[in-house]
Amino acid sequence: MLTSSFVTGFALGFSLLIAIGAQNAFVLRQGLLRQHVFAVVLFCAVADMALIVLGVGGLSLLIADFAARYEAVLFGLAAIWLTGYGVMRLRSAIRANAVITADAAGSDSLTAVLTTGAVLTFGNPHVYLDTVVLVGTVSVRFTGMDKLAYGIGAATASFVFFFALGYGASLLAPQMQRPNAWRVLDTIIAVVMFAIAIGMARAGGWL
Repeated sequence: MLTSSFVTGFALGFSLLIAIGAQNAFVLRQGLLRQHVFAVVLFCAVADMALIVLGVGGLSLLIADFAARYEAVLFGLAAIWLTGYGVMRLRSAIRANAVITADAAGSDSLTAVLTTGAVLTFGNPHVYLDTVVLVGTVSVRFTGMDKLAYGIGAATASFVFFFALGYGASLLAPQMQRPNAWRVLDTIIAVVMFAIAIGMARAGGWL
């Protein structure tokens, strides 16, 4: 039963993470740049684990009530931030040289990179709705050690996913030395950010 609970948590956690989102696009880009990869993936995994602990620990009901009350404001702010980040990536795509090397693009400080990661992680209302509310709600089916195994499974999925994404991307870094490769990637990331921002604005009733 413990194994089944662990697998359930792992499968749910992984399925929620695998969809392309703002945080994943950020981790992917840092991995391709080979810039502070370990710190970035560890931060994202630990942040995800902390939210899972809160959800499984019973905070899911409180978060759900708060999100329902301030849904429009939360989604509106998230949409504004994601639009801004999308504009940054689009400007980078337009202004970039034909080829960007890891050394040339890796001048951002660790503090700046983790700050961006923190905003993309905790500034996204869907993080709380998915990780805290959904994972926390499903955990109600389990009790005792089974609930613990379920939570560990969900947290393990976060570590597996982010480390695989960050270091898997770094293996593809040589391919990014092709002409205009970074322009294409930054353009794709910008489009993803704009799409998510529009979705959040609609969810909050702004569009």
